[in-house]
Amino acid sequence: MSVHSRGVKPPLSPDAEALTKAPPVPKYLSAHAKGEWKRIMPQLIARRVITKADMAGVEAYCVAVGASKLIADTMSAGALPDLKLGGLQIRYMQTARQFAAEYGLTPTSRARIGAVHSDDDDEDLTNI
Repeated sequence: MSVHSRGVKPPLSPDAEALTKAPPVPKYLSAHAKGEWKRIMPQLIARRVITKADMAGVEAYCVAVGASKLIADTMSAGALPDLKLGGLQIRYMQTARQFAAEYGLTPTSRARIGAVHSDDDDEDLTNI
């Protein structure tokens, strides 16, 4: 019988090439996505887990969160829920959750890196 680690993520650890200062918010992000960028970037910088190479993933995470929130706003304005928008929102939320786990933005992934609990951690993914 072979031993494999399928489904087991390696522990996150500080990167030698980690960013020490948050890059500016990309101009193309929506207002919700920009808000998410500003909320998570200080945590990611403090934990030293992202590099320049990770920025596309961080941007994609923010886009997914922003799109999910925009869909929620759109759906709450209507009288009846739109099932197509609801399905799209679920996919954006799943994508955001997957990216969040990659960058230590969930309780489980924070435990893998031994991150210290901060005041902002209670809000992780609650507004997605």
